[in-house]
Amino acid sequence: MPPGRPGLGDALVELQELTRRLRRDCPWDREQTALTIVPHTLEEAYEVADAAAGGDPAKLLDELGDLLFQVYFLSLLLEEQGHGDLEAVARAVHAKLVRRHPHVFGDVEAKTAGRVRERWESVKTEQEGRAGIFHDVPAALPALLQARKVQRRAVAVGFDWPDLEGPLAKVREELEELEREIARTGEPSPETEPDSAVSSEVGDLLFTVVNLARRLNVDPELALRGTNTRFVQRVERAEELAAGRGERWSELPLAEQDRYYDLAKKETE
Repeated sequence: MPPGRPGLGDALVELQELTRRLRRDCPWDREQTALTIVPHTLEEAYEVADAAAGGDPAKLLDELGDLLFQVYFLSLLLEEQGHGDLEAVARAVHAKLVRRHPHVFGDVEAKTAGRVRERWESVKTEQEGRAGIFHDVPAALPALLQARKVQRRAVAVGFDWPDLEGPLAKVREELEELEREIARTGEPSPETEPDSAVSSEVGDLLFTVVNLARRLNVDPELALRGTNTRFVQRVERAEELAAGRGERWSELPLAEQDRYYDLAKKETE
């Protein structure tokens, strides 16, 4: 069915009415502020990311609904404070998207995704009055995403490696610097503060890996989350394999744990 069908408008209006009802009649919803709701908004955004990464359309549909409700609720809070409403939110983003796509709605040419991104940055500075290279980088972003965002801001003014060998070499360089600091300090005792120089070098290494990921069109947050998921699955499977032979994986020596882990890894590759 074509977009813009009557059922779509009805569904959106009904959700708005439900949001108002909950704000009025539910004790929990009545007490919420933007500051108390935003943590839930972030949680819902991550659940959308998980559903998309998992390739589960039904779960994605469900999680998108939860995230959409967050937008409705936060818009209602704006309305209560006299700073706008859901209509204002929708019209503002509509205008922004048109403004940032002059290659679609105007006569600007942009035939590649890279060129489109360049145009976005130009529009932000020339038409939206955003000052400074690192304008509008949220402090609350997860560190991996924040690193990618500040790197993209630097790229917009031409500060980038000409090819992949640059970031690859930088990763090797930062790893060597970290190894030198570790050789100087040794491995710390558990639950103690890290050496400040070691901590700094770890940060530098992570930053350069994010930069390499950016050049490879890899989202570092999603890539790491994928690795986290695979690690959990493999350890749990290793534990199952050990149990199948009458052994407790957690009590085995490291070499045996590794052997079961490798078996689990082969099953999931």
